[in-house]
Amino acid sequence: MDNGSNDMNSRKPMVETLAVILPAAGQAKRMRGGDKLLEEVDGEPLLRRLSRFALQTVPLVSVAVPDLEGARAAALEGLAVTTIPVPDADQGMARSLVRALSAVPHSAVGVMILPADMPEITAEDIAALAGAFAAHGGSCIIRAAAADGTPGHPVIFPASCRAELEGLTGDTGARAVLKAHAEKVRDVPLPARHALVDLDTPEEWAAWRADQAASSALH
Repeated sequence: MDNGSNDMNSRKPMVETLAVILPAAGQAKRMRGGDKLLEEVDGEPLLRRLSRFALQTVPLVSVAVPDLEGARAAALEGLAVTTIPVPDADQGMARSLVRALSAVPHSAVGVMILPADMPEITAEDIAALAGAFAAHGGSCIIRAAAADGTPGHPVIFPASCRAELEGLTGDTGARAVLKAHAEKVRDVPLPARHALVDLDTPEEWAAWRADQAASSALH
C-alpha cells in the first residue's frame, strides 16, 4: 500500500469522529413569508440537501430547527440526523448554534458549523474541509475560503474550542472564537464562490437562479 493510502487511512478515524452542526432555527424574516432553507436546489430543499451532503462525510450531524413539528423538521425526515428544537431562537443566531452543539458527543474531535443557507456548498467541499482538519491533526481551525482567498464558511473548530462555542450569545455566530484564536486558523479555498454565497431574500434567490441558468446554458 502506498504512503498516500496509509495517510488517508490514518485520517479516517478523525473524520469519522468529527461532527457537523447546521444552525437552522432562524426566522428568515428577509424572505417575507418564504423560507430560504426550504428553497429547492436541484429538486431538493436546501436544508435537506446540505444535511445529506454532510452525512456523506461524517456520521454525526445535528440540525437546530424552530420546532419538531414544522416544515424544516419535516424536510429532514428519513435522514440520520439529530434534530434539535430551538424555542428561544429569537435570542439570536447563537442559540441555534449552541443548541445544535448540545447534541454533539464530547468525544467528537471537532465540529463543523455549516450555515444552512449556502446553496453552492457541495459534498466534495465538506469532505475537503474535513480532510484538511484531519491533515492538521485536529488542532487547527479550518475555515473555508473562496477561490480568491476571501474567508467564508463552513468553519471547523477543534474540540479545544467547544467551551467557548457553548458560551456564545447574541447574533454574531462564532466570530469571537475565530478572533480569539486567529493564530490557529487555516484557510482552505473551495471552488469559485462556494464559501461565500448565502441567499437571504427572494431577490437574491431569483438572481442566483438566473445566474445558474445562464451558466448552464453556456455549458
